[in-house]
Amino acid sequence: MKTGIITAGTILLSKTGFAKKIIDMSTNTPIIKTEPLSLPWKTQDPFIFCSYHLDMYPGGNDELGPNSSLEGRNIGQDFSGKDGWSMYHGTKVPGFPAHPHSGFETVSIVSQGMADHSDSLGAYGRFGNGDVQWLTSGKGVQHAEMFPLLNNDSNPFEIFQLWLNLPEKSKKVEPYYKMLWREDIPIIEEKDKDGKMTKINLAAGQFKDKVALSPNPDSWAADPNNHVQIWTFKMEANATFYIPSIEADVTRSLYFYQGDTFTIGESEIKENHLIVLDPRKEVEIVNGSKEGFFLFLQGRPLNEPIIQYGPFVANTKEDLQETIQEYQQTEFGGWPWASSDPVHGKSKGRFSKLPDGKEVMK
Repeated sequence: MKTGIITAGTILLSKTGFAKKIIDMSTNTPIIKTEPLSLPWKTQDPFIFCSYHLDMYPGGNDELGPNSSLEGRNIGQDFSGKDGWSMYHGTKVPGFPAHPHSGFETVSIVSQGMADHSDSLGAYGRFGNGDVQWLTSGKGVQHAEMFPLLNNDSNPFEIFQLWLNLPEKSKKVEPYYKMLWREDIPIIEEKDKDGKMTKINLAAGQFKDKVALSPNPDSWAADPNNHVQIWTFKMEANATFYIPSIEADVTRSLYFYQGDTFTIGESEIKENHLIVLDPRKEVEIVNGSKEGFFLFLQGRPLNEPIIQYGPFVANTKEDLQETIQEYQQTEFGGWPWASSDPVHGKSKGRFSKLPDGKEVMK
């Protein structure tokens, strides 16, 4: 029986992201455009997907699911946000049971709460509260991401799920799974002239003299010439922070997902907005009267055609059809777990066990 969840969708014969624009360099603003956020968040090449979930889960039961009635939810497809949380594709435990990916990478940043990972490589683990999981799907992999509710009272959970495209030369590489533990991720604290703090979590890229942990070996981010940056950062009320300009053909997206307002130049921007930035201009961000939370994505575009059907990404229609047939015939090596939605027990802490059997405990 096939365990994978394939999201219904249409084949997209286009490049990812916003249409190219002629940038008027005579203007002073680094803002190309702004628009309200809606899920999934819009991205620019080399990113092809960005989803953000914030769930205020109740206490957990003995099965690590919610100790609360599931009545009124479309179980298996619950994105309702009822009572401040969703089950997503989970039936007992919230999350995303076994589903396939190919042709790109997933970068999962769990800021609050825990996620249980299991995959068709035989790898598994539990991560959260600032950890980042980086998974290269390559020629094809199945994985599950479940959100166990480990606390008896409340279980706030926050996750960013990014899809970073793979270049054509890497679309068929072997899958690769890696953890970036929060203890090792560079955290940068920048004070402005008034002593107001901006705190950056550097998941990928570089800021001044701080360099992020190495991404997966076949990643577009592995080549520093591609200028891939993945940050989350928060600013104190009334803080000022500068993103330096870069002389490169890159895309820049800034997501303001929690706070009040902030300004760039003469433009005031409210909470829950996307800002597309000109990389050739320094960005001065002046936060408003409340603490502000941001996601920053940057990278040199692949400028390759994308043909996508749900979780399968390819460069040509023929490659896409071959990948789907491969999954239908082999399930990308099969699913080695007893259920499609495994969790790892309430007593387990943060850990990772790789396909070669190497285990890391945190």
